[in-house]
Amino acid sequence: MLRNGAAGASSPSGKGANRPVRVWCDGCYDMVHYGHSNQLRQARAMGDYLIVGVHTDEEISKHKGPPVFTQEERYKMVKAIKWVDEIVPGAPYVTTLETLDKYNCDFCVHGNDITLTVDGKDTYEEVKNAGRYRECKRTQGVSTTDLVGRMLLMTKAHHSNIDEDMDYRKHTDNFGKCPKSHSPWTGVSQFLQTSQKIIQFASGKEPQPGDTIIYVAGAFDLFHVGHVDFLEKAHQIAKRPYIIVGLHFDQEVNLYKGKNYPIMNVHERTLSVLACRYVSEVVIGAPYSITADLLDHFKVDFVCHGMTEVVPDKNGSDPYEEPKKRNIFRLVDSGNNLTTDLIVKRIIKNRLEFEARNQKKEAKELAVLEAMKRREEEGAPGKAGQEDHES
Repeated sequence: MLRNGAAGASSPSGKGANRPVRVWCDGCYDMVHYGHSNQLRQARAMGDYLIVGVHTDEEISKHKGPPVFTQEERYKMVKAIKWVDEIVPGAPYVTTLETLDKYNCDFCVHGNDITLTVDGKDTYEEVKNAGRYRECKRTQGVSTTDLVGRMLLMTKAHHSNIDEDMDYRKHTDNFGKCPKSHSPWTGVSQFLQTSQKIIQFASGKEPQPGDTIIYVAGAFDLFHVGHVDFLEKAHQIAKRPYIIVGLHFDQEVNLYKGKNYPIMNVHERTLSVLACRYVSEVVIGAPYSITADLLDHFKVDFVCHGMTEVVPDKNGSDPYEEPKKRNIFRLVDSGNNLTTDLIVKRIIKNRLEFEARNQKKEAKELAVLEAMKRREEEGAPGKAGQEDHES
């Protein structure tokens, strides 16, 4: 298994190097984005071995509503996140001590939001009461709700360097909002990229003598299982691959994709790609046409492209002309025809179901918030707050 570079570090729990700390996370991991990856990164840092349980389509449909991706697609996406050591397909929706014990996990980790069953119960109540629950910070500025809304709205306001328009503001106010109020956990907020976040996600490893430098370029929008399959195939080209992904700026992507693409701006796409275990480095704002300077600078051995159509550059030239001249261009067939366009079509087809799912989820969260507020007003001991403090 490809490790994330954290293996072999001293135990963060203080239990000693002879006793690896095993951490459990679980979830739907539908439309996996950098917020999910950041949660798993934080969880992995709390121990030595991270196991991630992924729920089935049936369980998700029962408790939340229809998932965008199939369970097999979601299993593969989570496996591809570099901080994950092992996945458990078909994990139960409610996290129990029995599950933690079955996989020899010391504790489970979840973000500082709330996850509820179909009847409004906290899915982590049992492990919280047993003191085997830890909390990590939820990533601000990204949610499945927001990404779905961007696809449906067809506005470019989420691109970098474009002012927000009134339609997008209306979407952020309404799309994931229950009619009566607004939950802090289901909704839309603005993502602000920082250098620290990039450092946290980046491997920081330079190519070593004997590595094969493989360059791939594109939008890598809504980073999905089709991208993962392509990168995995490219990774298999060499014994010691070092994959560099060139990401095009938003305006560049929009020129060849049109509509409101990319759905994720370049800052968001950077983190999504960096979280993939097959990727070593990312070039932010790579040129559309691969130049001699770029190939020489990174000492590129191979340039790979998938089976999707290659759109000519603005002057009509082939963006892969230079690597083809050098005979280092390779076509890679991932065997997966999933594209960002197909994902958007899935969303549009099930629009009403997704909107109902978000509103139903938020209504349950608001009921819990109201109950917590009443308990505080009545002067009862803040049990939930105590648990958060202990975690």
